[in-house]
Amino acid sequence: MTRPHILSGKPGGILLICDHASNAVPDGIDLGIAPALLEKHIAIDIGTAALTESLAAEMGTPALLATLSRLVIDLNRPTDHPGLIPLASDGHAIPGNATADRTDRIVRFHTPYHDVLEALIVETQPTLIAAIHSFTPRLEHGDGAPRPWEIGILSNTDRRAADLALPLLAAQCLVTGDNEPYSGQLLNATLDRHGEGNGIPSLSIEIRNDLIADPAGVGRWTAVLAPILREISNRLAPSDHPTQ
Repeated sequence: MTRPHILSGKPGGILLICDHASNAVPDGIDLGIAPALLEKHIAIDIGTAALTESLAAEMGTPALLATLSRLVIDLNRPTDHPGLIPLASDGHAIPGNATADRTDRIVRFHTPYHDVLEALIVETQPTLIAAIHSFTPRLEHGDGAPRPWEIGILSNTDRRAADLALPLLAAQCLVTGDNEPYSGQLLNATLDRHGEGNGIPSLSIEIRNDLIADPAGVGRWTAVLAPILREISNRLAPSDHPTQ
């Protein structure tokens, strides 16, 4: 159940990643929370699995989707991050994690996921890695101020893909955040490791989750993002590199 789900596709172009695609909790792990919390953003990036699958099908690209909840372990965090196995998220306590065996969860879930991703990158040789995430219209905890963005593009020090994406999204008249509502300089572990770490252009795409919560929304954003991702990949590809 926890082995990442791989979608095959044409190598040499775009690779899609979805770190928070699932709210599954493996057998033997008790988070100590009400089941309803597993349907919230704290457990899963709502809409991202469907969007990743739709984009992969539309573009014929390979994709990797996680198959367990970030409440078990956050695959988009380094192993020394304090939020790797969260004790609380957006005001909700996760009491079962207080006694979690950190090393065991890293060995069982975090390391295998990143090993599979590493192998997939070697196999597919992407010119662009795009991570698909979603964010809530507002947080439950704190002031809960509305988030005006429809989409955010996150990046760390490598801005090649982000700087191409932002004007293309602006041309679609979309309310777009540059390192909003989160900063890729702080929360970008998967792409820091597998994108920047390998010199591969990458970006994280954050969609407001109410916009991709149903098939119509997924279809709309597939139509928006697929040509943009193709154009970015083609612009970044070396002249002798096959493109999509």
